Amino acid sequence: MTKHTPSTHTDFVITREFPAEPDAVFQAWADPEVKRLWSDCHPEHTTQYHLDFRPLGRETHQVLYPDQRVQQIEKFFFDIVVGRRIVFAYDIRLDGRPLSVSLVTVEFLAHPAGTRMVYTEQLSYLDGHEDRAQRLRGTEEGLDLLGLIFSRRGEA
Repeated sequence: MTKHTPSTHTDFVITREFPAEPDAVFQAWADPEVKRLWSDCHPEHTTQYHLDFRPLGRETHQVLYPDQRVQQIEKFFFDIVVGRRIVFAYDIRLDGRPLSVSLVTVEFLAHPAGTRMVYTEQLSYLDGHEDRAQRLRGTEEGLDLLGLIFSRRGEA
């Protein structure tokens, strides 16, 4: 029998500035090949990836770890305004067990240096799971990789 404990909640906001126009930064979220370059934290273990980037579209990501655990991430896009905003929800499951559900808003704002991107995530942790520090660190690392993509383009 599965023991259900009360959900816990947290949130975080990450702001990044990129030397590119908002449409270009937005496109790095919309293009599946580019998105995997910066957002796939376990590419060596990824067994499935699909991105249908449109309102009511989905993004799926599955990882098979060396110890045979399977992590699944399922995203649903609710609001997409080209070059301005993305709103999506996603859940994470490990071996079929739900760990968390999140609502994310990503905004792309014109800035003198190019784009200021504001990433806001609201999380609901399920049945005793909690990984806020790890989630924040992983998200920051991915957004840092996104920044490197634009830094390299500026050097070319």
